[in-house]
This record gives sequence, structure tokens and C-alpha cells, in this order.
Amino acid sequence: MVSASSENTNAWTTLAHLLRPQGRKGEILADLLTDFPDRFPDAAAPEAARSHVFLAKPNFAGTESEARPISVTNHWLPVGRNHGRIVLTFEGIDSISQAEALMGLDVIIPTAARVELDAGAEYISDLIGCTVFDGPTEIGAVASIEFPTTPDDTRRLADAAPLLTVLTPDGHEILIPYVESFLVSLDPTGKRIDMTLPPGLLDLNRP
Repeated sequence: MVSASSENTNAWTTLAHLLRPQGRKGEILADLLTDFPDRFPDAAAPEAARSHVFLAKPNFAGTESEARPISVTNHWLPVGRNHGRIVLTFEGIDSISQAEALMGLDVIIPTAARVELDAGAEYISDLIGCTVFDGPTEIGAVASIEFPTTPDDTRRLADAAPLLTVLTPDGHEILIPYVESFLVSLDPTGKRIDMTLPPGLLDLNRP
């Protein structure tokens, strides 16, 4: 399993991307970039989750003093066309206009503060930049992770495997499902992923 948290090179981990107001009291709809929404507080267990976060533009690479500190006060997971996303409420944000001012920002935390994942789960940031091998053959480096969505791109498919976007040495992109049955080993420190891929898989979307 992959935690969809991503990080940039200056030690930030992104938990969500704010989209638009979702209600009249400052609620904000966001793309959820972690497989663990319970990391956010809710009315039932506010003390059991992370409340202090930062807001910044995507790909932020500054210091904590340059980001905007803020507290999450509640969250819930919408149904219907926004299934797979999250609605967040922030301390001090209680109107549509205040929520609109946050549109397009990321919810981030320092990477040093991120929680340890359960066995078998990985952070996206540990996969980005890894070189993928199919047996002894080098395929390329992981450039990004894609999460399959519905045809209308309104929600993430919970049961679909994340896709490694692998950039080959000749400049082509290949999508490889990141599933346990293909994975042999992962070495985040050595930036290496060893896999055993089914015959023909690499040719499916090769130009």
C-alpha cells in the first residue's frame, strides 16, 4: 500500500490540495493526498489526530516561517461525485470568502514530523527518484505516482493500484502498477525498486 503523501526536496510532506469552498461556514473541499484521513481531527476524536499543519503553494520549498501555520478543526469524507476527497475545516476560516482565499494551496507538514506508517505502506516521497529494475534490467527512474480515477475524473478508485510513472533513459514514460505481486524489494535509502513484471507489460504504453 502507498500513502499518497508527497514531499518536495526541502523536507515537506503534502497531505491535501485545497480545491474550493464546500459549504457556507468556511469548509473547503480538497484532494486527499494520504491514504490515512484519520490523521486529521474530527468531532469524535479530535485529540487523536494531527491538527497543526501549514499552508503553502504547491512545490513549496521554503522554511516553516515562510509557510502559513494553521490548525485543522474537523474533517469529513464526502460521498457521491466527491467520493475519495476530503472536506476540511480550519481554525479562523468561517466564511466562503475566507475559504476562497485558500483555494489552490497545499496542506503540508515538515517531513520530520510525519507519522511512521504501518508495515507494507510507503510514502510517495520514498518512491520518487527510485530506479526501477525488472529482474536485472534497469527500466528507469520514478518521476511521479498516479492514482486512477473514475472516467469523469471526479473521484479516486479506492481499489485500483497506484501507478509508477517511470521515465526511461530514452525519455519515454511507462506506467507500472505498484502492487505487491510485482514487488521484490524496495530500498528507499539506496533509491532502488526491484520488481518482477509480467511479460509484455512494459510494452503496453511504450511509444
